[in-house]
Amino acid sequence: MLRILFSLIFITQGLFAFLNTHNNYQEQERVVKTFDIDPSFLIEPVFVSMNSDLNTYKTKHFLKTLENGYKFVPTLRRMIKEAGIPDAFLYLAMVESNFAATAHSSARAVGLWQFMPYTARKFGLNIDLYVDERRDPIKSTQAAIAYLKYLHAEFGKWYLAAIAYNCGDGRLRRAIAEAKSDDLLTLLDVKKKYLPRESRLYIRKILMMQQLSTNTDFIVSNDVSYLMNRGSSDSFVEVFIQGGTTLDEVAYALDMPLKELNALNYHLLYGFAPPSSKPYHIYIPYSKQTAFAQNFDNTQSKGRFYVYEIKKGDSLHAIAKKYRVDFKLIKDFNKLKSNLLSINQKLVIPVVKPREKRYTIKKGDTIGQISQRFSIDIDTILQANNKKNTMILPGETLVIPQHY
Repeated sequence: MLRILFSLIFITQGLFAFLNTHNNYQEQERVVKTFDIDPSFLIEPVFVSMNSDLNTYKTKHFLKTLENGYKFVPTLRRMIKEAGIPDAFLYLAMVESNFAATAHSSARAVGLWQFMPYTARKFGLNIDLYVDERRDPIKSTQAAIAYLKYLHAEFGKWYLAAIAYNCGDGRLRRAIAEAKSDDLLTLLDVKKKYLPRESRLYIRKILMMQQLSTNTDFIVSNDVSYLMNRGSSDSFVEVFIQGGTTLDEVAYALDMPLKELNALNYHLLYGFAPPSSKPYHIYIPYSKQTAFAQNFDNTQSKGRFYVYEIKKGDSLHAIAKKYRVDFKLIKDFNKLKSNLLSINQKLVIPVVKPREKRYTIKKGDTIGQISQRFSIDIDTILQANNKKNTMILPGETLVIPQHY
């Protein structure tokens, strides 16, 4: 009896410290209900013991992570709300990646929502030589929402969808079969270990993040209301650019740092749009929409860029001939110290448009002298002028390809 009394005292004190105010309790009750969790979960020791975790995250993690994710949080929050899934799923991304679009795991999960390649492709994300849309803030969030809805349809409860997102639907089905129940407290049993430890802590972490974001005492004491309510609208917008266009071109037209533009477009693996005939999307700051419309000429790209994966027997000269560019340009662009290549090595091939420079042949000129004068390979000059040999005549005009 005495043990029960002490336990009740511990739980009551812990619960008071954790929930802090009546308003916080009401909000926490609302959140657990949206996850299809019975409100009685709020007085369970497994939930109350989160208080110690909260103290750790307050000082070491939460605010820094929220600050780092300021670019994405307003957009993710809006998309989640419009999709009609629990708003606390915003913090699933926080738990998965710390809101870092470039986050990756040893298991090959990538992006804000930590998609594995198979699941990413299943829910419409493209992964190829040019892009990894798991790092795309909008498309990956659309895929995550679709995946969570798929898991909810399969298991019938949002807390089960969240757990399955972490450990996989097959692993959760085995846990439910072994436990003979899908009850949350049963699945979280520390002794039975129906689920891996990480998955048992998953719901706990999500609810903890939500609790911190709505804890009025925490917000006031840390003066961070600007973080919690930052940006009721999107901070960036989608625009389209021609295939092969570089982010550098866009940044120049928008008069903004390339580093800032890159931070919104980590899905472009090499800083340029895939070299197809179709326009491809990028993201720019919301405040730069007018500048993009007025200053960026989407019809005048400097050229196209390709990614080539080295195969057995390849050489720089052969690749240069294939793309009709100077092999020195490929070598310099990829900062190669020698002509040696490795199988599966990837090279960026800049197939840029030549400037309209022309040269009129003078008496005594040779194609070799012209090549040296303009630092252009002889073969490149011949190709640009559709010449089959090096014969030239005084008065003849040659096009001299000068790369940007």
